[in-house]
Amino acid sequence: MSSEVASELRRPLSEKVQSLRMPVGNRKSGGSVVPWVLCLFLVCATAVLGYREYQRYLVHLEELDAVGMNTVVLKGDPTQPKNAAAAEDSALVAPAAPEADPDGVALQAKGYIIPTHQILVSPKVSGMVLELNFEEGMLIQKGQILAKLETTEYQADFQSAKALVAVAQQTVNEREAGNRPEEISAAEAELGEAEAQAVQLKSQRDRTRLLFKGNNISKDENEQAEAAYFAMERRVARLKNQLVLMEKGERIERKSLAVAQLDKARADLDKAKWRLDNCTIIAPITGTILKKNAEEGNIVNPVAFNGSFSLCDMADLSDLEVELNIQERDIAQVFKGQRCEIRAEAFPARKYVGIVSRLMPIADRSKAAIPVRVKLQVPADEDGTYLKPEMGAIVSFFGKQKKPSPEKPTADKAPANKAASDEKTIEKAAATPPPVDGN
Repeated sequence: MSSEVASELRRPLSEKVQSLRMPVGNRKSGGSVVPWVLCLFLVCATAVLGYREYQRYLVHLEELDAVGMNTVVLKGDPTQPKNAAAAEDSALVAPAAPEADPDGVALQAKGYIIPTHQILVSPKVSGMVLELNFEEGMLIQKGQILAKLETTEYQADFQSAKALVAVAQQTVNEREAGNRPEEISAAEAELGEAEAQAVQLKSQRDRTRLLFKGNNISKDENEQAEAAYFAMERRVARLKNQLVLMEKGERIERKSLAVAQLDKARADLDKAKWRLDNCTIIAPITGTILKKNAEEGNIVNPVAFNGSFSLCDMADLSDLEVELNIQERDIAQVFKGQRCEIRAEAFPARKYVGIVSRLMPIADRSKAAIPVRVKLQVPADEDGTYLKPEMGAIVSFFGKQKKPSPEKPTADKAPANKAASDEKTIEKAAATPPPVDGN
């Protein structure tokens, strides 16, 4: 073992280095291909990114050409390129479009057709739908019955309110009529009886006093006679007051209370009748059913957040508008009352006349646009035939808004200006020295 170590130490350094090298047969033959693959991948990626940027540049030029924002390189402009390379770059800038004819197309935009007034028909009371008399696309006349709801509960409430009105009416009649003559006669008879008893008790009291002074009766018997007489006197006074009240009749306040209760009962009756009548839903306008929202057997509730809360959507398809979003950079070319031409994308050969009805007072920040409404003139024989809500339409806006002409001086202002001019002439003449006489 020691001899092998000694022989190893005596070997030259070059042989030791050669022993550390890998054999030629163990090297991988594909190691030199990897760099070329990486280089090819980078070249392809660079080409794809460059092509995408070039396409974006072309799209940007088309947008500039569409909105008329391209520039023109004028001859003699100091910014004009001097060499051929700069001239070639400037050739990419398209010339600006000529100014539009005041009576020509100023702008084109796409929008969507909407009804001017779309009605969501909902019942005013809740209940189960027993009958439906419409389908989508039907033309409904104003006042036509659309549906009927269950009336059992509302009919019972109406009958109960009707009975309460009758009770309140009888109370008012009783208050107004007052007491009958027989009732007054009975009160007078009761008063006479009480007065007769009072006379008898007064005589008994006087005798009791004499007996008590002679010590013939006890003190308790004397006090009982006194109390009986005074009680009868109070009863006589009470019966007299009752007789006066019966002769005068009921108090005004009680009559007013009865009338107020009658009014309340009548109001409850009107409310019950209103609920019962609204179980029959009628069409509020003449129009076309756009959407059906309920079926027979559904329970509809107009104040519900979930479930059925309406019966249908309807609108007058002879009264249509086009809803557009005009970009802020183009809104200066649109004004109220502007003449327009509308073509539906579904029927491009059909033209319709329109007018800008209004520009909305607030812009849409997310779209950088202002909502605009264009009023459509639909022929009477084409209601709902070609133009339908939510269809796309192309709107051409004609002409430009005329600038206000400068104000001309009126006849009223002319004398004042003339007077001022005359005053200046007089002041100038006064400041000029008179000519020197040569003589």
